[in-house]
Amino acid sequence: MMILAIAWKNVWRNKLRSLVVIIAVTLGLFGGIFTLGIMNGMQEQLVNSSIETEISNIQIHNPKFLANNEVKFTIKDVIPKLVYIANLPQVKAASKRIKATAMASTAITGTGVLINGIIPEQEKRVTNLWTKIIKGNYFETKTRVPPTVIGEKLASKLKAKVNSKIVITIQDMTGIITYGAFRVVGIYRTQDSNFDERMIFVKNEDILNLIGLAPSQTSEIAILLNNNSETDEVTAKLKHKFPNLDVQSWKTIQPSLIMMTVLMQQMSYLFLAIILIALAFAIINTMLMVVMERMREIGMLMAIGMNKAKIFGMIMVETIFLSIVGGIVGIIISAVTISYFGQYGINFAIVSKGLSSLGYASIAYPIVSAKFYFIIAIMVVITAIISSFY
Repeated sequence: MMILAIAWKNVWRNKLRSLVVIIAVTLGLFGGIFTLGIMNGMQEQLVNSSIETEISNIQIHNPKFLANNEVKFTIKDVIPKLVYIANLPQVKAASKRIKATAMASTAITGTGVLINGIIPEQEKRVTNLWTKIIKGNYFETKTRVPPTVIGEKLASKLKAKVNSKIVITIQDMTGIITYGAFRVVGIYRTQDSNFDERMIFVKNEDILNLIGLAPSQTSEIAILLNNNSETDEVTAKLKHKFPNLDVQSWKTIQPSLIMMTVLMQQMSYLFLAIILIALAFAIINTMLMVVMERMREIGMLMAIGMNKAKIFGMIMVETIFLSIVGGIVGIIISAVTISYFGQYGINFAIVSKGLSSLGYASIAYPIVSAKFYFIIAIMVVITAIISSFY
C-alpha cells in the first residue's frame, strides 16, 4: 500500500508531463476505438441490409437451379412446404419467388437482369424492399399491363421512369423464347447499387402466365427469422426435413459477408495493437526521463532501505497509473461519442457513390461491444506493464 501511495503522488509531482502522457493515451484510444466503431457499424449494416432487403436469412432451391438459374428446375408442391416453414417458432415469415435470368429492354436500350416473380403481400413480410421505393409505389397501381418495380440504377440504364413500358425477354418452361410487356409502377433504391442494377420485380402470377409454370411450383423459398443467431439451427432443421432440396443460409449464399465480418474483427485487434505499441513508446520515453531525473532520489530511497524490487515496483505502478487514467478517460469519451453517433449516424454523403458500389450505406452508425471495451482495458494495462520493464 505504501508503494501505491508513493507512486500515485509521484505521478502528479510533474502534472504537465503526466497530463501529456494521459492525453496521448486518451486520444490514441479514442481515435482507434472510434474508427473501429465506424468500421464495425458499416459491416453490421451491410449484413443486416443484405438479410432484410436482398437475400433473407435462408433460401431453399432445387439443387439444379443454382447452376445457372434455369426456370425449369423448380420446387414442387410448394404450398405444404411454406405452411410447415411458417409454423416453425423461429420463423418470422416465408415467401415463394420465381427467379430467372432475362433481358429487360425499352425502346432505347436493353440489359440483362434477374427477374423476381413475387407475391407482394408475402414479400413485404420477408424483405423491406417496399420501404425503399423512391418513385411510384410497390405494386399498388392498378394497370392493364402487368406491373413491375425496378431499381434506380436499372431505370437510369434503361432510360425508364414510372409508367414506362419494359419488355421482358425470357425462356419459358419448354425452352422457347417468349416476350412480355410490363409497366413500371415503382422505382426503388437500396444501399447496394449493384443490386439495384440487376434486380427487377414482377407479380408471381404474371411471370407464371408468361413462362407457363404451374402455381404449385416455384424457384425459391425465402425465409426471414425472428433472430439471426438462430440461422444455423433452422438451416440444419430444414436440411433434415427437405433432404432433396438445397437449403442455404445467408452465410453460404454470400460467403463474402461472413468473411468480411471475421476479417473486420481481426483487423480491429490488429489496428488497436498497433496504436497501443505506438503509445508504449511514448510511455517508455516519458518514464525513462522520469527515472533519469530522479537518480539521486532513487539512490536516497535505496540508502534508507528500499530494495531494487520495491523501486522497480514503484516505477511500474506509476506507469500503470498513467496508462489506466488515460485508458479510462479514452474509453469513456469513446463510449459516449459512439453512443451518440450510433443513434444519429455519421453522414458520408461525399463518398456515397463509392460506398454504394461496394454495398455500404452512406450513413454509418458506429458499434462497439461491451466485451471489446473490456479487452481494450486489459490491453492498456498489459501495455503499461511491458512499457515499464525497460
